[in-house]
Amino acid sequence: MSYSGLVLFDIDGTLLRRAGPHHRQALVHGIRRVTGLDTTTDGIPVQGMLDPIILAQMMRRAGAGRALIRQSMPEVERAAERYYRRVCPPLDRKHCPGVEPLLDRLRRRGFLLALVTGNLTRIGWRKLERAGIAQYFRYGAFGEMAATRGRLVKWAIREARLHHALPAHAPVLLVGDATSDVIAAHENGIPAIAVRTGITPVEDLAALAPDYLLRNLREFRLRMAEGHANRPAGFDKNIVDILRQQA
Repeated sequence: MSYSGLVLFDIDGTLLRRAGPHHRQALVHGIRRVTGLDTTTDGIPVQGMLDPIILAQMMRRAGAGRALIRQSMPEVERAAERYYRRVCPPLDRKHCPGVEPLLDRLRRRGFLLALVTGNLTRIGWRKLERAGIAQYFRYGAFGEMAATRGRLVKWAIREARLHHALPAHAPVLLVGDATSDVIAAHENGIPAIAVRTGITPVEDLAALAPDYLLRNLREFRLRMAEGHANRPAGFDKNIVDILRQQA
């Protein structure tokens, strides 16, 4: 099968929101289970971060040294994933606006859909399973697979071309709600579509000049994924209007 293009999606704040405290609790549990350390995500700006980086910061703040963090990380990740798979609640009512209709349209138009997320692999897939949308995605680049989000995007693009028959000329774009998503897209030379369904202030997203800045995925148009990633007429005016509404 030859795909029309590749659309990469973040999960938290892009596909799903208000998914509950279970993810953070899983990270705390994984560390305690393996190292005995009591930790918290409080004070850590987790938005857009990769789970292994969050875990490392949590352990460091609890007094763990580099050696312990490095040696325990694989088992901590596995313990966190096991815990999350047990406790993750139904998420079918936690979709961001417009998610499932857009995924369905993109799939019917022949696009390959994949994930780029800071979530650990089994946590990310469990969220999508419980949200009822896992079937739309062929594969994913997850938090433990690279040191930065930019490298995850690079891996995801290479995976599409090597193992999913994505033509070299096919358009590729990234959809996300955090500044790290826009930066990762820029690092890989692909269009960035930013959505305001997460917690990132719109001013921060606008400052990075994404190719599109949408209120939510209901505003996504197929032309954005079809190799026409130039900003639509009135784009800058729309940002100004949005910023004024936030004032």
